[in-house]
Amino acid sequence: MNDTQNPGSALGEAIGTSLEIALNSYLTELVEGLGYHFLSRSPQTNRAGINKKLLLYDKFGTAYNIDSVIANESMQPIILIESKYIRYKKHNRDKGSWLCTAHPAIRRRYESIRSSIAVLAGNWSSSSLTMIKSFDINVFLIPFSRICDLLDEFGIDFNWGEKDRESAVASWHTYNLLSNKQKADIGERLIEEIRAVLKTLVISILDESLERNIDKVMIELHSNLGEVKAREFSSIDDAISYLNTDELGYVFITSDAATLFDPPPVVDESDE
Repeated sequence: MNDTQNPGSALGEAIGTSLEIALNSYLTELVEGLGYHFLSRSPQTNRAGINKKLLLYDKFGTAYNIDSVIANESMQPIILIESKYIRYKKHNRDKGSWLCTAHPAIRRRYESIRSSIAVLAGNWSSSSLTMIKSFDINVFLIPFSRICDLLDEFGIDFNWGEKDRESAVASWHTYNLLSNKQKADIGERLIEEIRAVLKTLVISILDESLERNIDKVMIELHSNLGEVKAREFSSIDDAISYLNTDELGYVFITSDAATLFDPPPVVDESDE
């Protein structure tokens, strides 16, 4: 295994895979006991009889490879689930932005989807977490320090510098000396601290006894010049009242629009 071109990435990928396997196993047992399906591969197969990637599409036919989904008996998706591991914060924007693009696009096509869940492991910045949460994605964080502490129990140094190839090679070698059970245990122990809260959330999302009500109403107005204005209301009555006012004649007057010099919105990050 020492001839691996990038041992650091290989070890990170192995940890991410162990995490995903443990998460999938746990959720499969949980939701199938409730009469739902847990899918991490497409229910369709190719000519060789192998399940295809789990692809969900937006309204324009763009395919997104989703980690897993919880579906009802009719195979309508109910919950989208992703598990993402990153070692360096420089990758936050790429993987975080993908979540914020893919999940909302998919949800606009599959109207049965109630929620999105992202299990994020590694070095995720507070700004990236805030961005992801702003798209109504439930986030479960497994900090990088937790991963380092756990691997240290197996004699694996995981807290090396980005250019420290020697330590990465040694850690990758040590990891490959572990038994399959030990590797599986790493994934199981990574999800230990989120398991109970995750279970509570999933069960609450799947609860069919809850009465459906309108939670909010979004109105998006487009001018013939290309300007866009979005408004959010807490009730249908408030939205109708807005649409029936004379304000709409002036809605695209942009004298009070944000400028390039305005400070960014204040975001509450107290829950992180």
